Amino acid sequence: MSATLRDELKWLTRRPIAHRGLHDMNKKVWENTLPAFSAAIAGNYAIECDVHLTKDGEVIVFHDDVLNRLTGREGRICDLTLAEAQALTIGTTQDHPPSLRQMLDLVAGKVPLVIELKGIEGQDEGLVAAVAKELKTYQGEAAIMSFDHHLIRLFRSDAPGVPAGLTAEGTSAADMEKHFAMLAYDVDFVSYSFHHLPNPFISFYQQVLGRPVITWTVRNMEEKAMSDLHAQQITFEGFVPDSVIA
Repeated sequence: MSATLRDELKWLTRRPIAHRGLHDMNKKVWENTLPAFSAAIAGNYAIECDVHLTKDGEVIVFHDDVLNRLTGREGRICDLTLAEAQALTIGTTQDHPPSLRQMLDLVAGKVPLVIELKGIEGQDEGLVAAVAKELKTYQGEAAIMSFDHHLIRLFRSDAPGVPAGLTAEGTSAADMEKHFAMLAYDVDFVSYSFHHLPNPFISFYQQVLGRPVITWTVRNMEEKAMSDLHAQQITFEGFVPDSVIA
């Protein structure tokens, strides 16, 4: 990553990142819904969201592979068309899963976005390119990231110019080896479980490469204090941190 891109990515760590939007732990405002994103905008927080590829090659904002927890019905999100997915209601609300385009139209550059791509191997061909297509005309700060290494390997070819990160966790030697292998794909930032810090991978990534680290998922001020020892910014839920930009 060039020095210029490092400078351009400073927005990533300027304010706390609302995990799946500013929801209330799925009581009245549910995760990854337009009301949760609107609340994050009102609070001046960056937004993290999750996306899947639908059966017809569109991008839906939805976290789980399966439908049960969020919609109360059986099935997989990847087996639905965009129209079928958007006909679902989330939890106890009348809110529907938004398309990525609807979410982008709502946010419209007001706060930064960190979009996590959720892969279902064998069912997600074209996901990276589909997200990149939606971001091509987006006038705002946005980055992509994923746990899924098969998707990360496509970030540079299918989403050129989009800041791209590795989502990760773990402390074992095997975990470290897997994460270091991803550096071959020139990830611009890392989002790491704060429970698993510090570790050799994150130390190398920050101190040797000089690249930013954000953490997930911080749920109170005590956890924020722990995260702040080892990373530049938090992804949070369940409490309201200070949103003042440093």
